[in-house]
Amino acid sequence: MDAPDIPQIYLITPPEFELSSFPAQLAHVMDAVDIACLRLSLATKDEDRIARAADLIREEAHKRDVPLVIESHFLMAERLGLDGVHLLDGARSVRHVRKELGQDTIVGAFCGTSRHDGMNAGEAGADYIAFGPMTDTALGDGKTADVEIFKWWSEMIELPVVAEGALTVEMVETLAPTTDFFAIGEGIWKTEDPAATLKALLAPLA
Repeated sequence: MDAPDIPQIYLITPPEFELSSFPAQLAHVMDAVDIACLRLSLATKDEDRIARAADLIREEAHKRDVPLVIESHFLMAERLGLDGVHLLDGARSVRHVRKELGQDTIVGAFCGTSRHDGMNAGEAGADYIAFGPMTDTALGDGKTADVEIFKWWSEMIELPVVAEGALTVEMVETLAPTTDFFAIGEGIWKTEDPAATLKALLAPLA
């Protein structure tokens, strides 16, 4: 993923969804908001369910020229015809996964709150680095990513950077000058109208 001039939207699926109805809901969101990349992020470890979900949403994504990456399960990426993988262990497996999947596949790395980890992941061959969460959340270890990481990164590092997790309208406004992507997912899918919720969250970018 190349660094854009203004932040683009990296959409994440909910951890669980109905295979029968979600593709239509996803299509509605992708038609309402310009999406740069889509991530399949399922909680299940059921290979068959992941494969069926990937088949359904790949069709919607590729119809709109949106690359689809899978979270963690890099061995499934090639088999399912996906565009890449999003790794959750910082820099640890980037080099190995890059070697396995080749240079043409997207490899992204979530590095939590660690700038050091982000730099290591970049050196190991990641295409983008994600930091987060951006505001307090009960998930994870309670730490939040410092907004200064994004300012420093945008000045010093060419690799695209993603702000992910517990985003608010205020945080979108604050980070708009320094992040390349906003990764947004579970929060919007819990609402009655995910497209409207996403648009409201992104109001500062309008």
